[in-house]
Amino acid sequence: MRILVVEDDAVLAAALTRALNQSAYAVDLVGDGEAANDALATTTYDLVVLDIALPRIDGMAVLRRLRDRRSQTPVLILTARDTLEDRVSGLDSGADDYMTKPFDLPEFEARVRALIRRGHATPGSSMIHGRLRLDVAGRRLFHDDQPIEMSARELGLTELLLSRQGRVVSKEQMIDQLFGFGDDVSSNAIEVYVHRVRRKLEPFGIEIRTVRGMGYLLEKHDERA
Repeated sequence: MRILVVEDDAVLAAALTRALNQSAYAVDLVGDGEAANDALATTTYDLVVLDIALPRIDGMAVLRRLRDRRSQTPVLILTARDTLEDRVSGLDSGADDYMTKPFDLPEFEARVRALIRRGHATPGSSMIHGRLRLDVAGRRLFHDDQPIEMSARELGLTELLLSRQGRVVSKEQMIDQLFGFGDDVSSNAIEVYVHRVRRKLEPFGIEIRTVRGMGYLLEKHDERA
């Protein structure tokens, strides 16, 4: 899952990025409206967290341009503007949710989960592979009812492979989906994460296959097996 955070307050931006990274989201961070427009024009996101009072172009203009492009990407507005008129204006302009500053991070994280769950509209908010089940909203992985402990990044990698069962996922795609565009990540780092996830899934008979020169593959589950 990839999220764009548009926030010019460096302290708040760092806190939001840290919280989202800990929940296994890849985060791109920009600090002004023009940079946000550029990012949204070239990258697909699962959610946009958008401040309103931004340099260069304000957040409302960013939101209107996004909706003018017929994008359905969920948008969560964060702003110090707390009047009823401001909230109505934001929602009428195409925002999916609206939070006023200051706010508590646990509530922010819950709203992020709700918007992503709504955006993907997956029944039960789960990904299934045989007896393996990923609770997308709760960020937990289970085999039957037994939890499988994973780090946030390992869980993100597992989610990516589950979402593309039967298709090869390249290292470049993994870097793009699991890390922000400011992160310096090597292909060797991806190999380390794949090794860790393999080690945790192999006891349950789940194999991540290496397709030489192309990437990694989680075979599509055969219900007859």
